[in-house]
Amino acid sequence: MTDTTTRTALRVHNARLIDGTGSSPVDDAVVSIDAQGTITYAGPAATAPPAGGERAVDAGGRTVLPGFFDCHVHLAYAQGSPPSRRAELDPVLVTLDTAARLRQTLDAGITTARDLGGLSAGFRTAVETGRVVGPRLHTAVRIISHTGGHADVRLPDGTDLSAGMSEIADDTDAARLAVRRVLRDGADLVKVCATGGMGSPYDDPDDEGLLEEEIRAVVDEARRHGDKPVAAHAQGNAGILNAIRGGVTSIEHGYGLDERALDMAGEQGVFVVPTLSTVYAGINRDTMPDYHYQKKVRWSGTTKENIARAIEYGARIALGTDAAVGPHGVNLMELSYLVDLGMDPMDAIVAGTRTSAELLGIADRLGTLAAGRTADLVVCDGDPLTDIGVLGDPANIVCVVQDGVVRKDLLPTEGRL
Repeated sequence: MTDTTTRTALRVHNARLIDGTGSSPVDDAVVSIDAQGTITYAGPAATAPPAGGERAVDAGGRTVLPGFFDCHVHLAYAQGSPPSRRAELDPVLVTLDTAARLRQTLDAGITTARDLGGLSAGFRTAVETGRVVGPRLHTAVRIISHTGGHADVRLPDGTDLSAGMSEIADDTDAARLAVRRVLRDGADLVKVCATGGMGSPYDDPDDEGLLEEEIRAVVDEARRHGDKPVAAHAQGNAGILNAIRGGVTSIEHGYGLDERALDMAGEQGVFVVPTLSTVYAGINRDTMPDYHYQKKVRWSGTTKENIARAIEYGARIALGTDAAVGPHGVNLMELSYLVDLGMDPMDAIVAGTRTSAELLGIADRLGTLAAGRTADLVVCDGDPLTDIGVLGDPANIVCVVQDGVVRKDLLPTEGRL
């Protein structure tokens, strides 16, 4: 494996290019990257500028795609590990384990991730400054919930089992204060609980979370501080409607989406992040509390029906997995689940690249391969348009370039740097 820490001008050639825009693939393509990590050309070899001393990467006919996004992860937690487990560990071990998951996620082809609860903003800075290697990060730091809501896992004696993941707010003033607290701690966005959930012991997905006026207060407070986006954990339809009316940027999970909610989301430009990995890969009776297992089983069929309808409606879908509920490091299996529910493979790739970049507000720099964009790209074995599942196996992600730096290189010797 090659893992450089400095940028150098690159020229990826002998590639099949899928650029993230939804355009047809380009065979025999070239992607040129300058020493500042910016793409200078992406297109057919026939019209590519001549090589000018860049390091050559022979893709060997493999597919080159934009670096992917996962817009819903929890990198501070191991798969299936409740937040309370983190409180039992030495903070040094938590930090090292989190760093390992960051690397694992990057190696899976995720060059940008949005963490929606539990991850300190320090990890974002650590990635930015090169202290650790991982996806560039947007983090919500903590989750705003009402007492007894989805993110409230306090014991009757007041012990907080969330390991600092939750921020409790029970009226509009408290909601505004909660926003100020998470932003003070470096949050890039704000996350609220608009409904109950699967893994929380005191509520159900159909239960409503923050009131509509409380969500509206959160959105307004986030707007007042840099126009930060607001993500809503929202599973049951009543809470989904409250969140959309309250002005959120994205609906996370969206298991209960009905036609009215889809119409409203479309009218307001609200994104949907379905986290299908929690349905396809997140149900294990042997490792889950019974209440969690029963809710998952009860909702799995409904979720698939409703997300299939959202795909058919043309909802603005971005890719997210809820990794930690499901496994880390196989994030792009989510693409297969979208395709299983009716999405075209090319559209699934766009969901995981361009649309996700639009959700994070960075589509002017990332999510597509074109001149002027930041050089995030992956090279994969196999043809994802005929078998989208090849992207879900990290062994098939043979090269990852992030910001012009080669982070992973499993290409045959003749193609390596």
